[in-house]
Amino acid sequence: MGKIVISTNVSLDGVVQDPDGKEGFRLGGWFGQFGGKDLEQWAKVEFEEALGTEALLLGRRSDEWFAERWLSRGDEWADRLNSLPKYVVSASLDRARWSNATVLDGDVVGEVSKLKQELDGEIVVYASYQLVRTLIENDLVDELRLFVFPVILGAGERLFGETSDPKPMRLVDAKTLGEGLARLTYETVRQA
Repeated sequence: MGKIVISTNVSLDGVVQDPDGKEGFRLGGWFGQFGGKDLEQWAKVEFEEALGTEALLLGRRSDEWFAERWLSRGDEWADRLNSLPKYVVSASLDRARWSNATVLDGDVVGEVSKLKQELDGEIVVYASYQLVRTLIENDLVDELRLFVFPVILGAGERLFGETSDPKPMRLVDAKTLGEGLARLTYETVRQA
């Protein structure tokens, strides 16, 4: 059975919007600005994660974002990400942009539940905050891996939205990367 893992970068106040500053958000670019020299260690952790990933699950906009940035790269990390099977949730796409991808349309909850049954290993979700909110609301997330950047932005799209009820989590790991980044890993506490 597959395990849905959310792996994403967030500011201290949970903002995920425009990390590289190319989307035009007035506070964009926080990833490089506040990651600085710690990004070398971040990249090592992310590469190791990619090596242990069975598949990627993305929303439409994240598929476009990653395809634009990764398809032209030619290193070991890019080769790994580009070769992974990808599942892109979208009601409007016929074909995904990133390589080796299948579009999942229709019932997101049903499609992702089916995917979890069909695959073994980690199904990692990068970015895709709208998809993440749906997965959390429908209790499909097994683990959160948050790379917390040392900045409070005060505005912007945040990772978490409203939920119909509390979603208990258990901290299973906390690591410092360099001098300013933290990687917090939480697992979902399933109700008995």
